[in-house]
Amino acid sequence: MTNNRISEVQTTQKEPERERQIFTFKATQLVWLFLGILEGLLALRFVLKLIAANPDSPISVFIYGFTNLFLLPFSGLTATPSAGAMVLELSTMIAMVVYGLIAWAIERIIWVIFYRPRGPVTQTTTTDQHTQ
Repeated sequence: MTNNRISEVQTTQKEPERERQIFTFKATQLVWLFLGILEGLLALRFVLKLIAANPDSPISVFIYGFTNLFLLPFSGLTATPSAGAMVLELSTMIAMVVYGLIAWAIERIIWVIFYRPRGPVTQTTTTDQHTQ
């Protein structure tokens, strides 16, 4: 009579709340993406005003038109020094700092609300023994 023992060990590891962690990560990445786009456009506006770019150029029209919406809360906040057609828009720089702080606060709020620290890993062990 032959006794063959075959053992099979199957281990399953489940990471608790993996979907919530992925959502949290993606949501914060979207916040930083939108901030990066806005900051880039505001920086372009600042540079175009500073170098006295042609305001009738299609790219200038687009950038000024889009960023005007985001600069409305800051209009008239500070004096706008100019020399000829060159303009130093300090309100644009202040807006960039404020929007950066707002994005940082939103990102932190998302982490506080949705992030759950990694808990213990669950292990399942199955052993099958066959005897012949």
